[in-house]
Amino acid sequence: MEHHLPRWFQFTKYAVYGLLALNVLLFLQEETTTFSHLFTGEANLELVVQAFSATIDTAAWVVLLLMFELETYVLPDEVIKGKVKWGLHGLRIFAFLFIGYACYGYFVEMFYYYGNSVRPLAAPAACALGEGWSILVKLDEFQPLSQANCGMLQGSLWQVGSGQVVADADTLRATRWLAWVDVINSVTWILVVLLLEIDVRLQLRGAYTGRVLLASKLGKLVLYSILFAAAVYWGFKGDFLDFWDAFLWLFAFFFIEQNLFAWQAETDEAREPLAQAG
Repeated sequence: MEHHLPRWFQFTKYAVYGLLALNVLLFLQEETTTFSHLFTGEANLELVVQAFSATIDTAAWVVLLLMFELETYVLPDEVIKGKVKWGLHGLRIFAFLFIGYACYGYFVEMFYYYGNSVRPLAAPAACALGEGWSILVKLDEFQPLSQANCGMLQGSLWQVGSGQVVADADTLRATRWLAWVDVINSVTWILVVLLLEIDVRLQLRGAYTGRVLLASKLGKLVLYSILFAAAVYWGFKGDFLDFWDAFLWLFAFFFIEQNLFAWQAETDEAREPLAQAG
């Protein structure tokens, strides 16, 4: 079954998908820097998941996004059966495992800024710390400590991680809030995908109508509102990459929703002659 969507729409959609794939490399670069600041010595799997949670998460979401694109736009309904159907399910489960593990990584990182990894620093002032220290500017962002910037740290000081990273109380509090937003965003996206999974399954069965359709729309309205609020928060308090990535994902799933609406409309059109004949 062919979908009737404008060419410009398709071009914009795939451009957004390409930018999201590029974000995987940008997160990898950012989190490699974070890992070098926060962790010293031998790294275990938990530390790797914690440090590279955004990279893992984004890569898995790109795979999942492509699976939704195949099901809701590229592949005709009659093709989504047998080996093709189970192949899509297998790739989706594979992506979900990494998404779930990345979500776990966000939780670990959030608790990291509350646990034993954060300790009061006995130094009288940041300018007295000497060489080799870094300043925690915000979540996943650091600056080498120097005489030029040590005065920006005010009040009580905290050592973060096993390396030589220092933060004041206000920065630590803001970092914790950003870590919470990461967790909320990750959990909310998982709920969005679960709803989309239900939508796709119901659409294939011809049951994506009436109250079920209304409930799905209302549920996703709430979830997308939370995601939009998280993107705005990153725009003001986080860094540009988080803000940019969040809005790209909202655009990407807007396209998936449009695929789903077009699919539903075409399915309804195909059923009308049968209903009239009956």
